[in-house]
Amino acid sequence: MLTCRPFFLIVLLFPLLAGAQPMPTPPALAARTWLLVEAASGQALAAQAIEERVEPASLTKIMTAYLTFAAIQQGKIKLNQTVLVSERAWRMPGSRMFIKVNTQVAVEDLIKGLIVQSGNDASVALAEAIAGSEDNFARTMNQEAQRLGLKNTRFGNASGMPDPQHYTTARDLATLTIALIRDFPNEYAKYYSMKTFRYNNIAQPNRNRLLHLDPTVDGIKTGHTEAAGYCLIASSRRGDRRLLAIVLGAASDSVRTQETLKLLNYGFQSYEAVRLYTKDQPVSNLRVWKGSSPTVKAGFQNDFVIAVPKGFAPRLKTELLSRQPLMAPVAAGQFVGTLKVSLDDKPYADFPAVAIETVSVAGIFGRMIDTIRLWFN
Repeated sequence: MLTCRPFFLIVLLFPLLAGAQPMPTPPALAARTWLLVEAASGQALAAQAIEERVEPASLTKIMTAYLTFAAIQQGKIKLNQTVLVSERAWRMPGSRMFIKVNTQVAVEDLIKGLIVQSGNDASVALAEAIAGSEDNFARTMNQEAQRLGLKNTRFGNASGMPDPQHYTTARDLATLTIALIRDFPNEYAKYYSMKTFRYNNIAQPNRNRLLHLDPTVDGIKTGHTEAAGYCLIASSRRGDRRLLAIVLGAASDSVRTQETLKLLNYGFQSYEAVRLYTKDQPVSNLRVWKGSSPTVKAGFQNDFVIAVPKGFAPRLKTELLSRQPLMAPVAAGQFVGTLKVSLDDKPYADFPAVAIETVSVAGIFGRMIDTIRLWFN
């Protein structure tokens, strides 16, 4: 849907080798799979079975919301536009916002019903308004999943109703959630922290109980089916840091809430954030072949923040390895190398670096010279 391709990668920490000061020990959780991510860098601070295929249940609605916000941004629908409720949307089982068949409902109300009340009826109504049918919308969901780099995800519907061909992983859910917060920050702030929503004279609380228990939590979504268990993705901002906790397959609502809070507290208490580079700060100049310039500035498109165990920051070292041969043209935002971070001279984590400027193709003479040089390299 969006014209630019955002680059995001969940980066797992390398364990420190024997002899170094030990890393913090993540808590064991009463859940099937979980993941704790430093949102600014995509760095995983705790992980369990994050590639395991799971049923996303209502966590599906994160993608439904992403595509809804994109459709508004592109002018396909408007917040104050009304949508005619179909019988299919009205008949949806499970959690609902209780829209009535053949009535007109504002898009913004449907968004609130989707996010706050987790309405399956709202999901279908939005899908039909945007794509004509839920099946068409599901195809768009899968196209967007591919664009965002969700490698182990397939969507069969807009609501998260059980379907053998409807699945994802904790890693992909983290990538999707951070994309939502990054690409639609105003919409995220406006809707995902809402604690209750009243529609059709029925007030329903947000099912994310952490919104009521922890004032630093500002989203994001719960999910539950018999097969998926109780699931929760929570985002917490404390100071300048944002952590994202994903807990899937817990035994109850209270368990998923407690375990998610446990994971967030671990991340904030055991790690600190260190800004290594500012937005568009050149980390290094990398060799470019057959380009109008012999080098390209490499760095990061946003402030680059890494999480390290508290007190470890002075012991970090970085090295940028170029992707070679790097051939022109090089576009701003293109992956050009890997920033290797070490701690106590031991591997800690790797991060993708991008070009922070564009280098066009050289003229015929310049290309010929570099072709000869490459023969000898």
